[in-house]
Amino acid sequence: MPVLLRRLLLKLEHPEVRVTRPFRIPRLKMSQPGRIERALSQGIQNREGVDSVLVILDADDDEPLHLELSLMQRCREARPLPTVVVAATREFESWFLGSKESLRGVQGIRADAKAPVEPEAIRGAKERLSRNMEKNRYYIVTVHQPIFAARMDLDLARQRCPSFQRLIAGLERILAE
Repeated sequence: MPVLLRRLLLKLEHPEVRVTRPFRIPRLKMSQPGRIERALSQGIQNREGVDSVLVILDADDDEPLHLELSLMQRCREARPLPTVVVAATREFESWFLGSKESLRGVQGIRADAKAPVEPEAIRGAKERLSRNMEKNRYYIVTVHQPIFAARMDLDLARQRCPSFQRLIAGLERILAE
């Protein structure tokens, strides 16, 4: 995620914004009472200059907009900082599917790989990425996420993935504040 955020900040003409190391909590725990609130406190603690918060998670089978609004309300009650919550429809990797043509030849993505018509409608984006890789290769989150984030076509992802559009809009809101 930091690689992608730095690229987006550069595109939005704000390369001076510092992206701190992500504070991660399991997706299912975020919905539990008090967990996202505690995570915000822990994530901000001992980090100088934090003046906004961006929460990004996979919506999985939940309705993304409802999930975003629910978590946003809780975050605002917990911390009076500009905050944006973005739930990637299904999975973060859906954004890679939406820009798949730009990933051809990267880390084993086949030269004939094409983006699906509705990348965010696919359950199992990680598996779909693996199926689009050359023989004996498969998608590994810790290896491929930063590489794909560095190479993906941001405009294609924006055109094809509504939750990616919401990420960009959320960043623009935070930057305006």
